[in-house]
Amino acid sequence: MAGDATGIAEAVRAGTLSASAVTETVLDRIARLNPLLNAFTDVTADRARADAAALDTRLAAGETVGPLAGIPVAVKNLLDVRGLPTRAGSKINRERPPATSDAVLLQRLSRAGAILVGGLNMGEYAYDFTGENAHDGACRNPHDPARMTGGSSSGCGAATAAGLAPLSLGSDTNGSIRVPSSLCGIFGLKPTYGRLTRHGSFPFCDSLDHLGPFARSVRDLALVYDLLQGPAEGDHACAGRAVEPTLAGLSAGADGLRVAVAGGYFARGGLPEAHDAVTRAAAALGVDRVVDLPSAALGRAAAYIITNAESSAFHLERLRTRADDFDPDTRDRFLAGALLPASWYVQAQRVRRWHHEQVLALFQEVDVLLAPATPCSAPLVGQKTMVLDGVELPVRPHMGLFTQPISCIGLPVCAVPMALPGAMPIGVQVIAAPWREDHCLRVAAELERRGVARAPLADPTLS
Repeated sequence: MAGDATGIAEAVRAGTLSASAVTETVLDRIARLNPLLNAFTDVTADRARADAAALDTRLAAGETVGPLAGIPVAVKNLLDVRGLPTRAGSKINRERPPATSDAVLLQRLSRAGAILVGGLNMGEYAYDFTGENAHDGACRNPHDPARMTGGSSSGCGAATAAGLAPLSLGSDTNGSIRVPSSLCGIFGLKPTYGRLTRHGSFPFCDSLDHLGPFARSVRDLALVYDLLQGPAEGDHACAGRAVEPTLAGLSAGADGLRVAVAGGYFARGGLPEAHDAVTRAAAALGVDRVVDLPSAALGRAAAYIITNAESSAFHLERLRTRADDFDPDTRDRFLAGALLPASWYVQAQRVRRWHHEQVLALFQEVDVLLAPATPCSAPLVGQKTMVLDGVELPVRPHMGLFTQPISCIGLPVCAVPMALPGAMPIGVQVIAAPWREDHCLRVAAELERRGVARAPLADPTLS
């Protein structure tokens, strides 16, 4: 839908728009655009209509409903949806019994009045940065369907950018929220590791997995993030922190925050549009300080090894018995991980700890860092290589060039869309110290308020 999620909920609660009408509009849009975009693997139309009708009945009876009243939402298909097998982008998982309950984060959205409209396409077992799924087909960018969405939360990027779901939930292990946000031109939040419960989601790499939201405005992103917070059982990594609201603080913008540009590693390797986006963000905020994260390259290397080792161990039995049912690219990466010496994994965790200490020391001097989100705007669907700094590199792993050093140490990051009019989307990362999602969102809100960050509705039929 063209309106933002908060505006839809306000209209539904005021009675000027019914939840059923909103739901039908979105289901019609999904029916029209999904054959082109391939964002959804499951459309929960019957559930959506029933939930919307029930919400309208409650409103007619004068009941108070939640802040997401009538807002259509969709979730990456690694989150449990009652009545559906949790695919995790794979062929093998379709044989699993249907989930008996929704993932905890989806339950929280539903309690707030959101209407689930479906499960979203993703890279197999979340090991992907392209959005090309060997079993369900490539997810396509609504700004140009010949181009990638990025992954692995590919359907989230496409669905939210195209108005098929004003809000969506995805996951980020090495960049899977931030890469699709950048390539599809929307806002995405990767919270601090352990901030949001993962209970009811299919794992990829336990040490690095995060869940988080996508939206087309900072206000929407902060609203849904606040509702997702809170302690929960069933995820050993969940920190169980009390809710720390961010929505009310957006009006403060960047006032009082020490913002710097991440240089060194983050100033190299990308195409001009990636670094120009950071330059424009810094200029809008009046930022001229540049700081270096000298441990970033080693942090990324550690993330590679940890991801490879943990994910391959998790999938080892499937690799032994069902190897032909994997996407060959994913399978081969898992097989390589299964051969890594244990000493490499141990050393990677030591490097990760050291990298974390280096960055925490930097956050004694600054509050927020600006960095590129992706090294380029969306490559073409099927494109295998790209040239960065004169070197031809494979697209699939290197779209995470700038995101992996940050997820390795679990920092909160808001991906902010910075595309120029007429250009393909590209984003920047707004990075803060652990548990300071409010700092990320305040800076994102300031960029949006100044008009340099925006997430326009994409309609591929007009491309």
